[in-house]
Amino acid sequence: MTRERIRLVVAVAVTAVYLLPVYWMLNTSFKQQADVFARPPALVPVPPTLSAYQSAVFDDPDIGRGLLNTFVIATGTTLLTLVVAVPAAFALARLRIRWVTPALLLFLAVQMIPAVNLALPMFVLFGRVGLVNTYAGLIIANCSLSIPLAITIMRPYFLSVPGEVLEAARVDGCTTFGAFVRVALPVSIPGVITMAVVSFLGAWGEFVFGLALATGDELQPVSVVIAKLTNAFGTRWNELMAVSAVVAVPVIVLFVLLQRYIVAGLTDGATKG
Repeated sequence: MTRERIRLVVAVAVTAVYLLPVYWMLNTSFKQQADVFARPPALVPVPPTLSAYQSAVFDDPDIGRGLLNTFVIATGTTLLTLVVAVPAAFALARLRIRWVTPALLLFLAVQMIPAVNLALPMFVLFGRVGLVNTYAGLIIANCSLSIPLAITIMRPYFLSVPGEVLEAARVDGCTTFGAFVRVALPVSIPGVITMAVVSFLGAWGEFVFGLALATGDELQPVSVVIAKLTNAFGTRWNELMAVSAVVAVPVIVLFVLLQRYIVAGLTDGATKG
């Protein structure tokens, strides 16, 4: 067997291991509850049924409301992250600002702090300014983690833009902001798309802030709502997997459509600068 075939076999085996939980999630979602723990387990649901999707997704208003809340929170987090992080990354890369290195170290340190350690202080602070149980509070909480990450990844993109090009733009009459918008930003689009996707997916699956800051049922994201399917009286695994499959759809669609930008953006961001 040639080396290439060995690599192919290993790659297929590793991919199968990673995809096995996804397959089992879909497999369980198409089973009846009585068949979930059958021995031996059925590798293919026979007959497949949509009853779990009907009862847990389409007939449960909490799931629909949770999905809508999650979409609003993830979209708001993405937009606010891009509005703040992209100009900030350009400023840290191209403007003569003091304390750039300590600022970058601070951004890295913030990313190391677990969300659960930030949730309680945020609950106290947001409670004093009326942001608990609001979309704004949840978006700001998610941005506390996504903005430092976005700045860290976007700054190398702007450092890779030749300074002579930016200087030529200024000579032609552009202001610093004009050079940023007309020159630096267009050549950094892959990084911007990458950060938009990463921010959206991070907010889409976020759980801790949703649990701590959305005290009412009406604003809870689906990651919190789905946890309620497990309780002291047991778990309806086929329904839990059906909801999980629906929640995973936007993640899979986004990754499939934008995988070229995501991979290129992350690798370029790691090597540039």
